[in-house]
Amino acid sequence: MNKDFNYSNLKLGIIGGGQLGKIMSQKAKKMGFHVTVLDPTFNCPAAQVSDKHIIGGFYDKDKLEQLVQETHVTTFELEHVDTSILKELYDHGHKIYPSPYVMELIQNKYEQKKLLDEKGIPVPKYKNVNSEEDLKAFGFPVIQKAKMGGYDGQGVQMLKSESDINIAIKAESFIEELVDINKELAVIVARSIEGEIRCYPVVEMLFDERVNICDSVMAPARISKDIEEKSIEICIKSIEALDGVGIFGVELFLTKSGELLVNEIAPRPHNSGHYTVESCATSQFEQIIRAVTNLPLGSTKLISPSVMVNLLGEEGYEGEPFIEGIHDALEIPELSFHFYGKSFTKPFRKMGHITVLDDDIDVALEKAMKAKDILKIKGSKKYE
Repeated sequence: MNKDFNYSNLKLGIIGGGQLGKIMSQKAKKMGFHVTVLDPTFNCPAAQVSDKHIIGGFYDKDKLEQLVQETHVTTFELEHVDTSILKELYDHGHKIYPSPYVMELIQNKYEQKKLLDEKGIPVPKYKNVNSEEDLKAFGFPVIQKAKMGGYDGQGVQMLKSESDINIAIKAESFIEELVDINKELAVIVARSIEGEIRCYPVVEMLFDERVNICDSVMAPARISKDIEEKSIEICIKSIEALDGVGIFGVELFLTKSGELLVNEIAPRPHNSGHYTVESCATSQFEQIIRAVTNLPLGSTKLISPSVMVNLLGEEGYEGEPFIEGIHDALEIPELSFHFYGKSFTKPFRKMGHITVLDDDIDVALEKAMKAKDILKIKGSKKYE
């Protein structure tokens, strides 16, 4: 791409109109780009802040083709998309990043795992599943994962013993060893069209065990310098193995024996990187815009330790959302509040997040947990 292109004339396409697409669009607009989003939902979060909204599904070939042909560069806020038409367009010279070939590989968690393994990147022991006998032969307990479509804890099932086979995932799947986890870590990695790589700090993810959704993220992670350096090295090798362009969330397991294993990779802005908006010199959302438009990648320097907490829809409520406790929460020093603009809430749906800064990460965590206890997102309909 010409380094002297006219920024104000560049049209950026985003496949997906959720909260990630919304913040990407806000950053792109701030940088002077025209933004078009593709999403099936009228008035989706990204449509509220973009220039144009193409209403269409992610497997609608005509709408995908329209988006790509009407924009100069296309990128993604989600991975579950029809790659067949995108591969055709990419092969005819359209700029789509990450490439549809990378997206297709990452969509299939088994193929993703196999590639990483073949490239010498440490992953949990795994095996393809074709029958119940494959499950039994691997041994229990075991983690079963759907090859396609898993997201936010969906498509993952623990099978504790042979008696759990009746609850096994029926779709195409593979199995992994049950890892003895000490911490779950993540690194946001940016890679430009020219191959420049920038890594953000290693962060620690804490999970809501009820639904296996990320509850909060601590930046930086409470780990040794040696583990930090090894994590960064593994993540760089992983993205180079994919030959990916854009922003990637690399999830890792730190085992109780001190081993680092790659869990999976997301080819888009990642929940573990939300803290970067307030806490880093360049947010993950600005960074992906830089990467896919061939601009220099920005500094990933951590300006302040921080804790990000996801705000999920409360149990027992659905419908039009309303926010409880916002006044009290905003009295907490160095707290930033993000509401995504979704018109409907339901239990455990991601509705927003908060980020709390403090020079002391433990104090930041304490303030964030206090805010989490105060802030509740409820709905217009209550049920038992």
